[in-house]
Amino acid sequence: MTGRAETDRLLSVRDVRVVRGARQILDGVSFDVPRSAFVAIMGASGSGKTTVLRAVAALEAFNAGNITVDGLVLEGGSSAPPDRVRELRRKVGLVFQFHHLFEHLTVMENVCLAPVHVRRVAVAVARERAHELLAALEVDHRAKALPRELSGGEAQRVAIARALAVDPPLLMMDEPTASLDTARRDALGALLRRLCGENRSILVSTHDEGFAQEWATEVLYLREGKIT
Repeated sequence: MTGRAETDRLLSVRDVRVVRGARQILDGVSFDVPRSAFVAIMGASGSGKTTVLRAVAALEAFNAGNITVDGLVLEGGSSAPPDRVRELRRKVGLVFQFHHLFEHLTVMENVCLAPVHVRRVAVAVARERAHELLAALEVDHRAKALPRELSGGEAQRVAIARALAVDPPLLMMDEPTASLDTARRDALGALLRRLCGENRSILVSTHDEGFAQEWATEVLYLREGKIT
């Protein structure tokens, strides 16, 4: 996925290296995610898939290389300035494998949290947007529920709604099918394909080759810290 015009790329990762102690986790990783694409990164456990997502989201430092998200550049070897991280939060949404919803907040409060407290959106506007997202993801009827009252599939859809609440152009998911049966896996694939478009791209890490081959528009393979 190299050689694309700059305007066609939503995400560009160039020669990214991550070293932790004596272990090289990412060894010169380079790839592009086009706009409106659904890209899957595959690899065995410990291959560095999650590290790629965390580096893109500025949740994990990288030692060398650079990452560009919708025109915003992160450089390896130094911490990103706080204002750049804040801007990145508007461009990237990340759904963790275990969702990480705030257990003491309702579904609605989870989804409204970032728009209200980070983007300073009025509460009424944030709630309206949250209702729209939850309805689109078919969990609006659970708006008053606490995370412990949700099924695994419902919690995942709420986590997606929370990630989309600030309308980021890049949505990332870490091992999204790990706890899903076949029917729910296919429903998730169809949902992610629908979410592509309007300049939004999807990037997932997965070990589920069937899911990647069936639903992703492009598949990358990560082995021993390199894209192969």
